[in-house]
Parts: sequence; C-alpha cells; structure tokens
Amino acid sequence: MTAPLSKKLRQRLIAAVEDGQSCRSAAKRFGVAASTAIKWVSRWRRDGLADPKPLGGDRHSHRMEAHAAKILGLIDKTPDITLMEIVDHLEATHRLRVAHSTVWRLLDRHGMAFKKNSTRRRAAAAGHPVVSDAGRRCHTDTGRPPPSSVPSGWAA
Repeated sequence: MTAPLSKKLRQRLIAAVEDGQSCRSAAKRFGVAASTAIKWVSRWRRDGLADPKPLGGDRHSHRMEAHAAKILGLIDKTPDITLMEIVDHLEATHRLRVAHSTVWRLLDRHGMAFKKNSTRRRAAAAGHPVVSDAGRRCHTDTGRPPPSSVPSGWAA
C-alpha cells in the first residue's frame, strides 16, 4: 500500500476549493483524482480534518470482543464444541454473522489453542519412512531397514 499524500497538499487543495474553485478543477490543478478531492473536501466540511486516516490495523475485532465472555463461557460449558457450532450459535442467539476464521482469531487472542488428540495419530504419508516396532527406520513399501550403502552411480 502506498503512503498517504501530504497534509500540505490536502490543505492547499481544500483552501483552493474554499476560495471558490470546484473540486474537480482543484483536483486537476494539484494532480489528484477528482474522487480524492471530493472525499478530502467532504471530510473537511464534515469533521474539520485534513489529516489522512490511519492505515492498516484491525478495525473489526471489537464486534467479536463484545461477545468474548459469552463465547468463552460457552466453550467452558461445552469443551468439544466446534468453530462452526460457535458460528451458528452467534448467528442464532446474537444475530452476529461471522466466519469461522473470525472465531478462531478471537480464541487465539485469548490464548485458547486446540491441539489434535495425540492418541489419534494419523498414518504416515505415502513415500515417507515409518518407524517399526523395534524403533528402526524402515521403507514404507517393504517394512525392511533401508540399505546402508548408496548404489553405484548415485551422488553421495
């Protein structure tokens, strides 16, 4: 994202419009888009501000933070609740439509992490070595230990 245009440029454009020049002609004179000039002047007339608005940052989490205590309480009552069930609850109970990623970010901000159950280990992916009962690395296809030497013609 580019940096905002200078405050001096904004003030000069607003002064030109206040002196009677149209927004479009002032925009052309100062080399900015007409829509930009119109927005700057309307903000000046509405709020008295010529400063650029702050860039970036989170502007929406306050919607979720307002419901944080209720969501965390819901998780305490129902520890195996899913993100989608929380989303459905928020929409049904509070008329708040959010994505499951929004709920996840709220939980992450509050230090809640959900780890997979370590007893439910998944099978190794195809082509990756697995560990045999004896604790040795084995080929996935044969179950035998890998060859100890590199075949001739291969780079070591």
